Amino acid sequence: MTKTLDRRLASILAGTYRPDDFIIADAKDADMARGLESAGPQRPGPDGRPRGGFRPRPDFLEDMAQIAGQAEIDILLASASNGEVLADEGRFQGSPVTLAVRANDATDIWLARNSSYSRELSRPFRSVNLELVRRFCDLGLYSITFNNDLAHDLASVEAYARFREDARRVGLRHFLEVFNPNAPVALAPEAVPAFVNDSIHRTLAGLTRAERPLFLKIAYNGPRALEELVADDPGRVVGVLGGSAGTTRDCYELLAQAGRHGARVALYGRKIQLAESPLDLVALMRPVIRGDLSPAEAVRAYHAALEKKGLRPARTLDADAQITEAVLRG
Repeated sequence: MTKTLDRRLASILAGTYRPDDFIIADAKDADMARGLESAGPQRPGPDGRPRGGFRPRPDFLEDMAQIAGQAEIDILLASASNGEVLADEGRFQGSPVTLAVRANDATDIWLARNSSYSRELSRPFRSVNLELVRRFCDLGLYSITFNNDLAHDLASVEAYARFREDARRVGLRHFLEVFNPNAPVALAPEAVPAFVNDSIHRTLAGLTRAERPLFLKIAYNGPRALEELVADDPGRVVGVLGGSAGTTRDCYELLAQAGRHGARVALYGRKIQLAESPLDLVALMRPVIRGDLSPAEAVRAYHAALEKKGLRPARTLDADAQITEAVLRG
C-alpha cells in the first residue's frame, strides 16, 4: 500500500498542493522526554471524577494503535521501544500510516520530574541504534536546538552530521525538528524567529539532496517568520509542532493559521494525547485544513462529539473556544 505521507509529500514537492495534501503527524514519543508521565494522567472514571497517577505503558501503546488504526494521520512518531512493539504486532502492515521513531534525544528534552536539564544549554545525545531501528522502520526524527552559543551549537551540528552519515548507511530517511532556543544566549525574544530561520537555512545549505530532511518541524513563530522560511525555497517543506496542550481552539487555530501561511505539515503531541477524546479531536483536523469548518466551528463540533459519547469536557465550551497561546492571538 502506498503510504499517504509519500503521496502527499510528492504532491507538495511537485507544486500541485491542495489542502487534502496537508500532512498530519501524531507525536507519541514523549517517553523519551517525560518518562512515566508520557501517557498522561489517568483518565476520569465512569463517574467523571479524576483518578490519581499516570496511565501505564500498555495504555499508551493502545492509544497509538487506535490513532494509527483510525488512519486520519499520516505519521505516527514513537520511541524506538514502542515503535518496535507496534511494528511487531503488525499495526502498520497494509496501513496508510507511516511509522517514525525519534532518532535522538538531546538534553533539552530531558524533562524528568524535578529535573533542571531542560534549562541548561542543549547538548547532543543519541540513544537509538539506527541499524536496529531500520529493521522495522525507515523514517526517523532528528531534533536540534540552537542557543547562540558557539561551543554548544557547533557540537549539535557535528552530531547531526554524524547522524546523517549513519542514516544514509542504513537507509533511514529523516525529518528535522528545530526547536526554539531553550537557554538562549544574548537573544531577545523578538530576535528568536530570525535567528532560528537563519540557523535552519545555514545548516541545510551545505547538504546535498541525498542528505536533506524530508521536511522541517519548527515552532510556529507567527505568520511573518513562517512565510519567510517557506518563500525562500519552494523545495523546502515546512511543518509546525503542536506545542503545549492549550485549548481545543488553540489546536485548530494553529492548523488554520499555519496552513494559511505556508506550512504543509503539523505534528501534534500533547494536544492529541491529553484530549478527552483524541480520535474525535483528530477527525476534525482535515475539515479545518480544507476550510469546511472554522476553528471555532470545529471546537463546537468536538464538544458535541464529547456530549454524544457521554464524556465530560475538561473545560466549558466557552473556555475551550478561547485562543490562549500568544502567538496565535497575534
